[in-house]
Amino acid sequence: MINKSSPELISVEENKCIDFRNVLNKALKIFFKDALKTSLQNPVQGLQFFRTILWQMKAARIRSRWAQQGIPVPPILIFSITNRCNLECKGCYQRESHPSTEKELSFSKLKEIVQEAHKLGIYFFVLSGGEPFIRPEILHIAQKFPQIIFLVFTNGTLINNVLIKIFKKQKNVVPLISLEGDADDTNKRRGEGIYEHVLNTMEQLRKNRIFFGTSITLTRPNFMKATSPEFIRSLVDIGCKFFLFIDYTPIQENTEDLVLLDDQRMQVTSLMKSFRRHFSSLFIAVPWDEIEVGGCLSAGRGFVHINAEGDVEPCPFAPISDSNLKEIPLKEALQSEFLSRIRQIPELSKYTGGGCALWKNRELVKSQLLKENLADLGDL
Repeated sequence: MINKSSPELISVEENKCIDFRNVLNKALKIFFKDALKTSLQNPVQGLQFFRTILWQMKAARIRSRWAQQGIPVPPILIFSITNRCNLECKGCYQRESHPSTEKELSFSKLKEIVQEAHKLGIYFFVLSGGEPFIRPEILHIAQKFPQIIFLVFTNGTLINNVLIKIFKKQKNVVPLISLEGDADDTNKRRGEGIYEHVLNTMEQLRKNRIFFGTSITLTRPNFMKATSPEFIRSLVDIGCKFFLFIDYTPIQENTEDLVLLDDQRMQVTSLMKSFRRHFSSLFIAVPWDEIEVGGCLSAGRGFVHINAEGDVEPCPFAPISDSNLKEIPLKEALQSEFLSRIRQIPELSKYTGGGCALWKNRELVKSQLLKENLADLGDL
């Protein structure tokens, strides 16, 4: 199951993957340099980002050494630390695909995974859920690893004065508050009054000079409002320094009418360039910005996903795994034959014109795990 190839036996595909991660390493340095520029008005935060650039360079060197040993370590780790959430958003993919269980990783296991990732040179975590702040103990772990940036996808409703005080001390924690667009769009999906609550939270973060951002899933109905200069300006004025736009993937049946139209999708790259010129904030659009670094970043090309039970998956939209971190170390899981197979299939890294490539080719993804299981049976 586990690929223990020596450096001399690394395949052509794996060498391509290593080159791909080199490109992403450069992209991360650009990201943090841009973050440094946007935070110059806050000297303390600016110093943190300057240190982060140096730490990211160190992390890239560590990953390079592992790559020379045939161990593919991605720059980014997406970690869904819980399936639980205090909201019941309509059409929530996480709720559909990962229902809450009693098998979530323990605090000690969470800490162990972060510690091992740090040793492997992964200094960029994306924390998601569920709602990550349902498990505030993750902040105690983040405190122990100031070299790691923890970008936290949150609905924003659990951010209170206690958490704000922690954010002020722990500059490596960056809240990324989810919105659906304006008040009508957000409240319709997330619940009445959520938009107003979130804006109040953003205002408190701004007053406390905390670097934060927002994530917005672009859909056909919300596209015009969510990408309007007026909407962007309103969030910049309230203190938002980082905008992440995500292309909607129709995971649930009968939601195809939410998918962006071709002419909408074609506007995104030029819109991002315009926003970067006119606003002093960071702007990233997925998968549009992935195209510039070669395609889909999943399966260890740029990131892997760990779910709340410890399964190591190609990405959050491909909940398939052959490795669990309750049973094996992260380093061993990254050498998974399943992940290696995914990386070697061109169709699973190409830009597909919208949505997730792994989701669109999910039967092909599943078949790679079946091939691995059949190979294991053949060794018996």
